Amino acid sequence: SSVTFMGNNPGNFVRSVAANPKIITLKQRISFVELPDDNYEPRIFDPAMSFNDTEVVDYATPIDQPIVKRYINRHRLVKKDPNAAISEPVKPIIYYIDRGAPPLIREALREGVEWWNEAFEAAGFKNAFQAKIMPEDMDPDDVRYNVVNWVHRSTRGWSYGASVRDPRTGEIIKGHVTLGSLRSRQDFMIANAVTGPYKDGKADIDDSIALVIARTRQLGAHEVGHTLGFAHNYIASTNDDDDVMDYPHPKMSVDKDGNISIKNPYREKIGEWNKIAVNWGYRQYANDEQEKAGLQKILKDAYAAGHQFVADGPDSRGVSSLHADSHLWDFGDDVLKATKQMYEVRKVALAKFGLDNIADGTPLSSLEETLVPLYYLPRFQINATAKSI
Repeated sequence: SSVTFMGNNPGNFVRSVAANPKIITLKQRISFVELPDDNYEPRIFDPAMSFNDTEVVDYATPIDQPIVKRYINRHRLVKKDPNAAISEPVKPIIYYIDRGAPPLIREALREGVEWWNEAFEAAGFKNAFQAKIMPEDMDPDDVRYNVVNWVHRSTRGWSYGASVRDPRTGEIIKGHVTLGSLRSRQDFMIANAVTGPYKDGKADIDDSIALVIARTRQLGAHEVGHTLGFAHNYIASTNDDDDVMDYPHPKMSVDKDGNISIKNPYREKIGEWNKIAVNWGYRQYANDEQEKAGLQKILKDAYAAGHQFVADGPDSRGVSSLHADSHLWDFGDDVLKATKQMYEVRKVALAKFGLDNIADGTPLSSLEETLVPLYYLPRFQINATAKSI
């Protein structure tokens, strides 16, 4: 159906996209989704593991037990051969990548999303997680398909990993990722602001393009991770970026010759914590007793090996949050060292900043928008340092 809104005082967001901001018509889709059958076995939530959860209030609970039940959010995944150490699934988890994304972006998304298959292999499944390009006739809103959509906005918007879930069990029925297309252009501009690749009329932008592609892979893996059930884990930067559910700042450094390097801005595979988390959440057990013992062992071994999970919200987000080592958009296990490194990168880049930072034929006024992300480059690391203090 279509809905039309009228008003005399439209805001800036409406003005930026509507031909006539005082009257806009939108398509509205309402779906009635049949709940799954009763064969799914929910898994009890544990705050030491990085799953999001669904809360169910069960009034039939005995009086000495909590009335609120918490189940992890996850897809249904069952082995064809329950007795095999490694088995193909009865039905694999398949994510479809928006075919409307530019070819380089589309392939980077497919590669990054498919990183998760390695984690499912570690949990005893073969070919259980797949990433494919969306067929032409597929409706991305169809609840039967998990999708990664490439959408356009008037500004660089956030990316989202959402899902349709069974409210009784936490079973994920559909994973639905939305990625803003302008984010890649923002990343490209940041890389150009740092490296100044347009020297002597030549465009040496290979490193800038590589940074965008590396970030796209990581972003695809991150947002799909949410639709597999996982929460943010901002402590991962202290453990060699072992969780793609952290927010990673691109790694930049100044070499001995005074040149800025962005050669290895992001990790190029799934993290060790991701394997642990998928193993904990998706591994199949023969009975409840084995499941309880197996899940406890996975957690105990993970934390004994130095892995950690620290939640979002009051623990990590913001200078006043609780955990001294868990921060957004930082890198490394020494926040002061990383902050000094980012200020050194900015110092060198600002000293060289000029026409080399924009392509020939570009209006000189665009230097301003290129300068802004460079000037504020250390803002996340200084936030981490302030929080640690």
